[in-house]
Amino acid sequence: MTPPAGTLTLAGREVSRIGLGTMRLTGPGTWGDPANVAEAVTVLRNAVHEHGITHIDTADAYGPHTTEALIRSALHPYPPELLIATKVGMVRPGPNVWRPLGRPEYLRASVEQSLRRLGVDCLDLCYLHRNDPTVPFLDQVGALAELQTEGKIAHIGLSKVTPEDIDTAASVIKVAAVQNKLSQAAPGDAERTVPHCEALGIPYVPYAPLGAGALTRDGQIAKALRWLLDLGDHIAPIPGTSSAQHLADIAAVI
Repeated sequence: MTPPAGTLTLAGREVSRIGLGTMRLTGPGTWGDPANVAEAVTVLRNAVHEHGITHIDTADAYGPHTTEALIRSALHPYPPELLIATKVGMVRPGPNVWRPLGRPEYLRASVEQSLRRLGVDCLDLCYLHRNDPTVPFLDQVGALAELQTEGKIAHIGLSKVTPEDIDTAASVIKVAAVQNKLSQAAPGDAERTVPHCEALGIPYVPYAPLGAGALTRDGQIAKALRWLLDLGDHIAPIPGTSSAQHLADIAAVI
């Protein structure tokens, strides 16, 4: 099975350059279960078993806790080639409400809970979902580094960060990946963070690569994904969908 758009090395594994983001496999407002749980399970299984996608991205905040449990239900025991990335450091008081929470004890508890929901002993790749401005940044990164030393996280990534944040974190950890918002509809990060990651040899994982749906109309999917992939060999977009047919369309265009 040929992965869509070829492969790249992410968190020590060769994975498909086109991954699957799972935020849409929840209810309205990224809250609760999806309207069609069976379809969500089909999307996950088709991504891996039919389309050759070997990079799935999730977060404890999606639902919250919904998508991690769905991934386990759909795919456990996991194929050895599958990389599951999750994120911690965000709380969800309600639908469409997102707040960073980076206290080290909370990050530790969140990792422990993600391990249980996913049914694994070690997270393949765990991102700090957001920098909590009320907590020193290196305290947050250091908490994940401690968990890595304990064997509960294999690789650590950063989400929604600047080049300066990356350099600061690199004094404490090896940054395995950076996940920021990037698309033709929101291209700003291409000017600084994308080339900074390339220079450091860090994979860059664009979230919302189809502009939260804005770039899916009129045959734009291929153009939008190709624009991202052409920014560098270190780019690994994670388009998301709740539809098995839309997933097939994404996988077919590259």
